[in-house]
Amino acid sequence: MSEISTKPYMLRAIYEWCTDCGYTPYLAVKVDAATQVPMEYVRKGEIVLNISFGATSGLKMDNDAIHFHARFGGVSREIYVPVNNVMAIYANENGQGMAFEPLLGQAPAAKTPAPVEEIAPVPTLSSVPSAPAPRSEDDNGPDDGGEPPKKGGRPTLTRIK
Repeated sequence: MSEISTKPYMLRAIYEWCTDCGYTPYLAVKVDAATQVPMEYVRKGEIVLNISFGATSGLKMDNDAIHFHARFGGVSREIYVPVNNVMAIYANENGQGMAFEPLLGQAPAAKTPAPVEEIAPVPTLSSVPSAPAPRSEDDNGPDDGGEPPKKGGRPTLTRIK
């Protein structure tokens, strides 16, 4: 029997966790020809979608695709996202969730399972602290040479590999 991908199950689990905790679930999606989203909101081939109960109508998360209706600029649009195009699902309030490698143009396929020692860990998301930890004078750690993160505002996605 062919192996079924765990990705759609993980998407549904993180969505349920977000809603149970009162968080707003967001999807980061890689857009291609199979994706049906408002193209005017796509940036660098990607779009972030609010998939909370209040922002969607008729949300259905299948093993192959996520589809629902949502309003953009007051106009109802039908949204269709193949599960393989989902890059991440996370809580907007704290950035916690899960990231995935998008598999563009591929149908959810039955892959031959890899030996356990060859399976790479799934990257996770973490929230970015609003201020750097204080450094002492004798701290010889790496210096990024950049400005400290801005306080307030929206959380950002950080991909950890």
